[in-house]
Amino acid sequence: MTTVTSQEIAQFRSQLTDDPRAMEVLDLIEDCEGDLEDAAMTLAIKAGQEPERANSEWLDALARKWRAVICEQEYRGELLTGSIKEMMAYLYTMPTFPKVLAVPVLIYVIKQGVNNFCEPLDLLK
Repeated sequence: MTTVTSQEIAQFRSQLTDDPRAMEVLDLIEDCEGDLEDAAMTLAIKAGQEPERANSEWLDALARKWRAVICEQEYRGELLTGSIKEMMAYLYTMPTFPKVLAVPVLIYVIKQGVNNFCEPLDLLK
């Protein structure tokens, strides 16, 4: 289980004050007592997706599916500092990315460690 503290949620709120959808997602994460996977599953079901795996495996698989995009060098520096605003804006431009899941996916990547998450792609270079 990946847990987001109330302090971390407050930090993400301060970045995303002008994004009502992101604020609702952060509310849900808080309602789920910081359980990121639980919140992501709830959001996925509300968005009409049918997650088939256990919570933690499903969020990890979704993040890995988008790893090539998330790990693009021009956004990685921001993610390394805990900032998700620019990457979220970028993900919102992608028609196939489930926008309601941008916040949990990016928080998951930060909690896993951006460099650790991106390492498999870095090894290919």
